[in-house]
Amino acid sequence: MLAEWLDHSLEARPPAAVEGEIPGGRFRLLAPGVLELVPDVCSAQAQAGVISVGIHGNETAPIELLGATLARLEAGLLRLAAPLLVILGHPAAIRHQARFVTTNLNRLFRRELEEKGAEPDRARTLMAAVDGFYARHPDRDRWHYDLHTAIRDSRFPRFVVEPFANAPTPLVQWRWLAAAGIQAVLHQHRHSWTFSHYAKHYHGAAAFTFELGRARPFGHNDLTPLAAMGRLLEALIEDRAPPAGDPGEMVFFRAEHELLRHSERFRLCFPDDTANFSEFPPHSLLAHDAAAGDTRVGERPVAVVFPNAEVEIGARAALLVVPCSPPT
Repeated sequence: MLAEWLDHSLEARPPAAVEGEIPGGRFRLLAPGVLELVPDVCSAQAQAGVISVGIHGNETAPIELLGATLARLEAGLLRLAAPLLVILGHPAAIRHQARFVTTNLNRLFRRELEEKGAEPDRARTLMAAVDGFYARHPDRDRWHYDLHTAIRDSRFPRFVVEPFANAPTPLVQWRWLAAAGIQAVLHQHRHSWTFSHYAKHYHGAAAFTFELGRARPFGHNDLTPLAAMGRLLEALIEDRAPPAGDPGEMVFFRAEHELLRHSERFRLCFPDDTANFSEFPPHSLLAHDAAAGDTRVGERPVAVVFPNAEVEIGARAALLVVPCSPPT
């Protein structure tokens, strides 16, 4: 049933069952693309976790990784021992093999959202699902792993974005990420209203946006580099201590500035195939905008992450980041 849930969600077909038994617990379908796993028994230390995939419809490797994990659980190779909310973020965009349908879903996760349309409605559904799930587990530590792939190559193919928040991330999370094959970390410098930010900002969860390689169509993903990430997810599902590594083996960055698109006449002044975390020397020309003028690097080098000249007007066209020290 769990593996079929993904297929049914993607194909907009009604599921064969909305609840049932799995090894170690039960499943419940709460909404299209929203699945809650409830353990029969769990320890007082078990954490309440959220795994989301497919917030952007063309990022398929995390969906395949999640499908393999759920298949192992259903087959009895894993046993549920911690509460889990599993989310297939944007089935309509996945069916279209597109990043989004009308607007970027991963900029809409704020409680004051007033916009109308398919993506805003989906954001409200997902926020309500997360709110309800964490409310059912008020005394447990919380985490949210929002799994993505990037639209371009990267100096560090597997990295995470830590959303902005006042509360620090528990050090144990950095140890788990280091052992899960994560190569770099980017600390956000301001509220960004992504899905992982929602869980951290409103619920105090240890939350990250994962970038797990390059976005490719279904059937064209090599999941071998994600094996360690799969082991982390399995340990959390079974309430086992995940493998731990040295956070110092990851490279840490801090966002300093968001480069925004202000007009139709906007361009980035470097090649389209520039990889994430590419560094630019002082005074380099980064972008030209008919409304905002030129954007240049300041007195020290910066690296560019998530460059995309085709974003909507008013949206972020790139993050400018600098190295920083690992947490201690």
